Amino acid sequence: MSPARDRPPLPLPGGVEPSPGAIARRSARRRDRHGRGWRRDLVPGHLPGHRTHRDIFDDAVLDAARPLLERFPRPLEHLEIAVEDVPLTDPAPWEAGAVTLGRLFPSDRDHPPRLVLYRRPIETRSEDPEELALMVRQVLCDQIASMLGMAPEDVDPDAWPD
Repeated sequence: MSPARDRPPLPLPGGVEPSPGAIARRSARRRDRHGRGWRRDLVPGHLPGHRTHRDIFDDAVLDAARPLLERFPRPLEHLEIAVEDVPLTDPAPWEAGAVTLGRLFPSDRDHPPRLVLYRRPIETRSEDPEELALMVRQVLCDQIASMLGMAPEDVDPDAWPD
């Protein structure tokens, strides 16, 4: 049951209890406002317009991260990969002047290492889905390389076109 149904109905003036039909009519009015029908998605789920920018970006991150996690299973065993819309804090002093596309938070006693990709800065720099996938892959390689102490080209040579 919904929390609204668990609550007792509001008392009417004069201590009169509302009839069950009045309660049903009142709740039906809330759901179907102005006779426009039930709320639903504007685009059906089987059409391509149903997928949001966030869904497309999350899929690009998963597709880029999967081969890297398979290539380095042991060192990246506890790595958490997250997506945020924009950086939440001001850039660090060594990041001044550049827009942060991703950030690696090293592990500490309480938390495993966490790699965060920032969706909006990456999306604004890419013109099409192929370029978005390549940029996500490069940011992941760059951050993982800094975590492993390697060159980004050694982490994934195919992510860096000539």
